[in-house]
Amino acid sequence: MRKTHALIQVALALMENPTGRHWGYELSKEAGVRSGVLYPLLHRMLDKSWLEDGWEDPTQLKGKRPPRRYYELTDEGRLALGAILQEARHDARFRSLVGRLA
Repeated sequence: MRKTHALIQVALALMENPTGRHWGYELSKEAGVRSGVLYPLLHRMLDKSWLEDGWEDPTQLKGKRPPRRYYELTDEGRLALGAILQEARHDARFRSLVGRLA
């Protein structure tokens, strides 16, 4: 996967809670990327088996909102994103993110 600022930002957001469930809207806000950038990245990660996805249980919802889709990192995803972030520490293109990488 090509290393871009968006990939690094999404990887950072996912790795803040590597075993948790991540919701698309929250990831977009945490990573600071638009949905038009986020969702194609998430789909590529799903294709690489770095993520698994599912839907919220509709019987547990309050109000009338529809179930949300969630994403969870796989073991393979944690290793891959960890390696990507490690490489990013030494890449001048990602200097603006170094503070978050420390």
